[in-house]
Amino acid sequence: MQQTVERRKIENVDFNIDLAQSFGFYKNNAETSLLDYASSVNISCGFHAGDPMSIREALLKAKEKNVVVGAHIGFHDIQGFGYRQMELSEDEIEALVVYQVGALMSFAKTYKLEIEHVRPHGAMYQQAAEDFNFACAIAKAVKKCSQWLVYYGAAGEVTQKVGEYINLPVAQEIHLEKNYNVDGSIDFSRKDVENIFGSINRLKTLLATSQIDNIAGGRTPVEVDTIHFSNKIANAEALIKQAREIIVPVPVNYKNACKSGWVD
Repeated sequence: MQQTVERRKIENVDFNIDLAQSFGFYKNNAETSLLDYASSVNISCGFHAGDPMSIREALLKAKEKNVVVGAHIGFHDIQGFGYRQMELSEDEIEALVVYQVGALMSFAKTYKLEIEHVRPHGAMYQQAAEDFNFACAIAKAVKKCSQWLVYYGAAGEVTQKVGEYINLPVAQEIHLEKNYNVDGSIDFSRKDVENIFGSINRLKTLLATSQIDNIAGGRTPVEVDTIHFSNKIANAEALIKQAREIIVPVPVNYKNACKSGWVD
C-alpha cells in the first residue's frame, strides 16, 4: 500500500545570502548584487573570510536595505576559505563559535544592529548537517552567546533534533541547486545543478507541496524556513530575482511570529 504524503503549501519563507566574503586582496564583488532580493544576510566574521572593512561595509549595507543580519561562522582556514574539514574538540568548537559570533554582535551594536541568527559555512556546514554531536556543539556555543539566536542548518533530522535537544530556535534551510537524498539530506558528493529553469520549477513545487525532488526521481517532504542563494553559482542574481517574483521573502523571526499568532 502506497503511503500518502501530505502536501502543505508554504506561505512564508526567508531568502538568505552571504556577505563580507572577502579578505585582503581577495574580493567578492558579486555578493551585493543579491542584496535587493534577500530578507536576511549572513556576514562573515573574519575566520573563513571577512576583514574589518568588508564586515563594516556589509553591516552598513544590510542596515540600508533593512534586512536581518546573521553571523556566518566557519573554520579558520584562509587558504581554503573554510572548505577544508577540521577535527576539533568541543571546547575548541565553542571557542571559535563564541569568538566569531561575539565579534560580529559587538561590531553590529556600533551601528545599532542586532544579530538574529548564526549560519555555519562550508566544511563546518557540511559537518553540522551530517554529525549530530558536532552540530550540538555549535548550537550550545550559539546559545551561550544568546538564547534568542536562530541556528541555520541544512533541512533534515539532524537540524531538527539539535534544536529540540539544545532548546534553541532553528531554521531549516534548503538550496535550490543541491542534490537531495531520499531521506531529505544533501548529497554533498554530487556537483550542484546550476539550471535556473529547473531551480525555479523546484521552488514552485517546494512552495506548493513542501517537497523537494530527490536523486531517486521522487519527492521528499521537508521542513523549510529559509532558502540559501549562493552567489557562486552561474546567474545567481537572475535566480534570486525570479524567485522573489514568485514569493516575497520574510525573515525567519517574522515567520515565527506569524505562526505564533502575533502577526496577522
